[in-house]
Amino acid sequence: MSDSPKAPQHPFGRVLPALLLLLTVFGPISMDLYLPVLPALTLELGAATSVAQLTVTACLVGLAAGQLIAGPASDRFGRRGVLLVGVVAYIVTSTLCAMSPTVGTLIVARLVQGLAGGVGIVIAQAAGRDLYSGGPLIRYYGRLTVLGGLAAIVGPLLGGQLATVTDWRGLFLFLAGVGVLILLAVLALFRETLPLERRTRGGFAQTRRDFRMLLSDRVFLGTVLLQGLLYAALFAYLAGATFVLQGIYGLTPQEYALAFGLNSAGFMLFGYLAGRAAERWSLHGTLLIGILMCLLGALGLLAAGVFPMPLGVVIVALFVMVSGVAVTSPPATTLALAEHPATAGTASSLLGMVRFGFGGVSAPLVGIAGAASILPLGIVTVVCVALAGAAYAALAARPKASPFIPAPALSADA
Repeated sequence: MSDSPKAPQHPFGRVLPALLLLLTVFGPISMDLYLPVLPALTLELGAATSVAQLTVTACLVGLAAGQLIAGPASDRFGRRGVLLVGVVAYIVTSTLCAMSPTVGTLIVARLVQGLAGGVGIVIAQAAGRDLYSGGPLIRYYGRLTVLGGLAAIVGPLLGGQLATVTDWRGLFLFLAGVGVLILLAVLALFRETLPLERRTRGGFAQTRRDFRMLLSDRVFLGTVLLQGLLYAALFAYLAGATFVLQGIYGLTPQEYALAFGLNSAGFMLFGYLAGRAAERWSLHGTLLIGILMCLLGALGLLAAGVFPMPLGVVIVALFVMVSGVAVTSPPATTLALAEHPATAGTASSLLGMVRFGFGGVSAPLVGIAGAASILPLGIVTVVCVALAGAAYAALAARPKASPFIPAPALSADA
C-alpha cells in the first residue's frame, strides 16, 4: 500500500509520540503483573477459582467502560486534562487494591482501577490519530501493538520475580508506583494534541450522534466486532493459562512467567511484522492471516482439552493464537480509526470498550470446570475466533476505495 505524502516534521518532535506509546502499558501491566501470584491470592483470600478470576474480569470491564467514558470526553475537552485525571485515579485505586481485605473488596477495587487505566489506552490511540495518517498511522498502531507485547513480557516476568520477595499486595503497590512515574512523565512531556477548533461540541447529544454514526459504518462495526471477539479469546487465555500451566502442568510461578513471556514475545514480534505487512502489502490480507493463525492456535487448545497432550503442544498452540491476535491489531485499528479523524476519541473508545468488554465476558468462562481442565479454554477460544471470522466475512471484508483520510492537522513520519 502506498504511503501518504511525507509531511514536515511536526512541532511535537519525537518525545510526545514516545510518551503516547508508553501509555499502552496501562492495560497489559494492570492485567499481567499479578497473574503469576493469582493462585496464591486465591488461596490466601479463601476464594473459589472462578471467583478469583473475577478480579481479572472486573479489571477488563473497567478498562472497557473507562475507555467508553474517556474517549468522548477527550474529543470534547482535549486529551491532556482527561489523561491527568485518569492517571491520578489509577494511582489511588492501585493502592486500594493492595489494601483489600477480602476478594469482594478486591473485585470492586479492580473494577475502578480498570476504569482509570482505560484512560491511558484510549488517549494513546486517539492522540496518535491526531498526529498521523496513512502509512505513519499504520506504523504507529504497529508500535502500539509491539509495546503492548513488551509490557506483557515485562509484566509477568517482573511479577514472577517480585513474587519471590513480596506478596500480591506488594505487586499492586508496585503498580501504584508505575502510575506515579507515568504521572510525572505526563506532567513534564505531554502537550495537547487536539486544539480547541477541532474539539466536538454539543455535549451528550453530540456524543450519541457520534456513536450512531460510527455504528452505522459497516467497516467500522465489523472491525470492532472482530477485534472484540479475538480479544475475548486472548483474555480467556490470560485468565485461564495460569491455572492450566501451573495447576495441570505443574509450572512454578517463575516458569509460568517465562512461558507467558514467550507468548508475549510472539505478540510483540508478529505485531511489528503485521504493521509492516499492512502498510506495504494489504490491510485486509494481513487481517485475514491473523484470523487464520488464531483459529489454528485455538483448535490446538481444543485438541489438548479433548486428548492428553504434552506441555509443548499447549505452549505452541497458545503462541500461535496470541501471535495471531497481534497480527490483526494494527490493520484492524487502522481500519477502525483512519476514516474518523474528527471523532478519533469516540471511535477509539468503542474499539477499546468492545475489546476489553468481550474479554471480561469470556474470562470467567474458562474457570467453569475448575482449575483441572483445559477444555473450557479450548471451547471458548474456538467459538470466539469462529465468530470473529464470521464478523469479518459479513461486515468488514470489502475494502473501500480509499482507506485513509488525511489527518486534519499535522502529519509526520513515525
